Amino acid sequence: MRGEFMSLKQAAEHVQIDANELKHAAQRGEVDASVRGGEWYFDHAALDEWAQRSLLASNASAIASRHRAFDERRRRERRPGVGIGALLVAESIDLAVPAKAKAGMIRDMTDLADRSGFVYDPSALFKSLVEREEAASTAVGAGVAFLHPRYHDPYVFEQSFIAYGRSERPIFFGAPDGGATRHFFLICSTDHEQHLHVLARLAVLAHGTNLVELLDAAETPEDVLAAVAQCEGEFVGEQHPQGS
Repeated sequence: MRGEFMSLKQAAEHVQIDANELKHAAQRGEVDASVRGGEWYFDHAALDEWAQRSLLASNASAIASRHRAFDERRRRERRPGVGIGALLVAESIDLAVPAKAKAGMIRDMTDLADRSGFVYDPSALFKSLVEREEAASTAVGAGVAFLHPRYHDPYVFEQSFIAYGRSERPIFFGAPDGGATRHFFLICSTDHEQHLHVLARLAVLAHGTNLVELLDAAETPEDVLAAVAQCEGEFVGEQHPQGS
């Protein structure tokens, strides 16, 4: 994906924000872009990296708005929706991750993802996760973090999935509210658009449902899957009532 460029219109559609907002971000130097013949062009990989950071740095209302935009585009194009429950892998769920600090948590989450059998290069995944955290923390407050590679590479994984780990003790992971983090989701996606949609869906569930409370109470991987299914089902039902 690196070296692939998108026009302003294509880039704005890809990350589901207003074209003028994206242009202003480029003018401020927040996202890598170049001007050719009076037209703006965006490097695909750099655009995705910026979109991930800007999404997690947004407030709950803005995140919900971005999620609706991703959801509506899939509905408009008659494509299947994004389901967090369907992406979670039981083999990559651990309710007692032993890490005591941030670096150890990144390593343990990499190992947890590798249990799925879908990771081609665990070392490359670990390196990319470290680079992402050095650029900006993926902790979003409320005790939750959404780990993901800094630059999306669809060839790191055999298929898309999500690993979940609950640390034995809260870890200070750089959350904007200054609080510790205990719930860690690692997004492993082969599809860049799906990756952004999943990131938005997870953030909405963490801030808009009682998912964190249910995860705190979970005793088995099956409890985690049930908690996600319950919260996601309630959320999707509120957003798209039957027959709408």
